[in-house]
Amino acid sequence: MEPDPILRPDADPSDVGIDQALRPRSFDEFVGQQALLENLRVYIQAAQGRGEPLDHVLLSGLPGLGKTTLAHLIAKELGVECRATSGPALVRAADLAGVLTNLAKGDVLFIDEIHRLPASVEEFLYSAMEDFQIDIMIDQGPAARSVRVPLQRFTLIGATTREGMLSAPLRGRFGLLEKLDLYPPADVENIVRRSAARLGVAIDEAPLARVARVSRGTPRVANRIVKRLRDFAQVSAGGRISEAVGDDALRRLGIDEDGLCETDRRILVALVRAGGGPVGLKTVSVAVGEDPETIEDVYEPFLLTEGWLLRTPRGRMLSERAAERFGKGQTKSGPGQRALF
Repeated sequence: MEPDPILRPDADPSDVGIDQALRPRSFDEFVGQQALLENLRVYIQAAQGRGEPLDHVLLSGLPGLGKTTLAHLIAKELGVECRATSGPALVRAADLAGVLTNLAKGDVLFIDEIHRLPASVEEFLYSAMEDFQIDIMIDQGPAARSVRVPLQRFTLIGATTREGMLSAPLRGRFGLLEKLDLYPPADVENIVRRSAARLGVAIDEAPLARVARVSRGTPRVANRIVKRLRDFAQVSAGGRISEAVGDDALRRLGIDEDGLCETDRRILVALVRAGGGPVGLKTVSVAVGEDPETIEDVYEPFLLTEGWLLRTPRGRMLSERAAERFGKGQTKSGPGQRALF
């Protein structure tokens, strides 16, 4: 089963051009993550003052928080090119060698989903990051020999949604480690307001506040909701997103007053049927027909931060808030744990 369209981590090809237009064009336009931005400004200014490339940067955080955008903005602030690829695309060491040897001095190499690099490619990257050189094998068998190829000094920016899956040697070669947090509603409101203006659609304050509230603190989700609300407003309300249009559109998208989507509700109902938990992630995954990694990366952060779900060493459990809304009957109780309802 596919993730809910509004929440899916991958991009809809039909929206790629629009998504690019909605992205901030400079650090000054970037909303939120202020402490991170201030740090990056200092690092960039210091590197430029020394006439050196910026140290390698690791950006971690949930999908849709702006890691890719920040990588391109860093390159823009440095005044260099940004060459982008992804971990799954670099299947062989030769693939990475081709990318590295084409970098100019100071260029940024951005590797998305860097935690998914094959082990052989990751090990090939070590000397490139540390010594700015790579060893390429020529021929095979007894005639095989290694040729050392120097590289231009470059900046590697890696993005990951699962920092814990990075090996210690790779993680240790990054000089700058920055984590992106979920955005507070006030920041999301500013993002929604800017995106609506760039899309050429007017939005009233009531739907704007609600969109910010149900966007899970994630700009990508907020922008996708705004684009869909624009469609409804264009067809039925002369291009203005009023409170009525917003409420009707969110209802059609399956997003309720609490910001829960259909899959969220299925997860919580599955826990109700299991007596409130604890239930393992794989069991939840089977019950709702969703991939375990998608549940953990896309749905659980919102359910946890909003107090709908509890994650314990024994598994997932229903919170009291979820029990009051979805639960009936009696949950399991253990030592020191009272029944939820």
